[in-house]
Amino acid sequence: MLERFRAFTTRMLTPIAKLLLRLGVSPDAVTVVGTLGAAAGALIFFPRGSFVVGVLVVSVFIFSDLIDGSMARMSERSSAWGAFLDSTMDRIGDAAIFAGLALWYAGDGDNLGYAALALYCLVAGNLTSYARARAESLDMQAKVGIAERADRVVLTLLAAFVTGVLGRDEPVIAALAVLAVASTVTVLQRMRVVWQQAAGR
Repeated sequence: MLERFRAFTTRMLTPIAKLLLRLGVSPDAVTVVGTLGAAAGALIFFPRGSFVVGVLVVSVFIFSDLIDGSMARMSERSSAWGAFLDSTMDRIGDAAIFAGLALWYAGDGDNLGYAALALYCLVAGNLTSYARARAESLDMQAKVGIAERADRVVLTLLAAFVTGVLGRDEPVIAALAVLAVASTVTVLQRMRVVWQQAAGR
């Protein structure tokens, strides 16, 4: 759903990627710094209820996910290690976003039910990624489902921003509820697809 937006953003960020390469910055360094920045933004600001600032900080660093890919292609440094590092860092960044929300609702947000919902989204999101990765490690495909990573992150950040602006929990809680269902369905879809491929063998 977000591939067209991703392509447009990648083109916009190409000059930055070229500049970083000229400065001798490696794609891997951008990946790590971007993840640490996004994770820090989520874990520092979300638990304090500063959703607007947190979303802005996280969003700035998330763009590194587009920049490092462009840098790798332009410098012809694409490698198995780079792909592994990028995927691993993505999991860390995603987990930090949901953990930050869970910490807020477990603390000053004062709603353990909402905290549990955020934690479920954290676990389910990682499980969707694991299901695909495990299938591919077994030489099968599981790139199906209604809850792709980019969609989950954008929806969560957008809802958190609106919640911060309005001062009401409904937007982010509604988004988390949708993601909880969508992630669960995606895991089941991937399990079904892998089962069909395994049975066909």
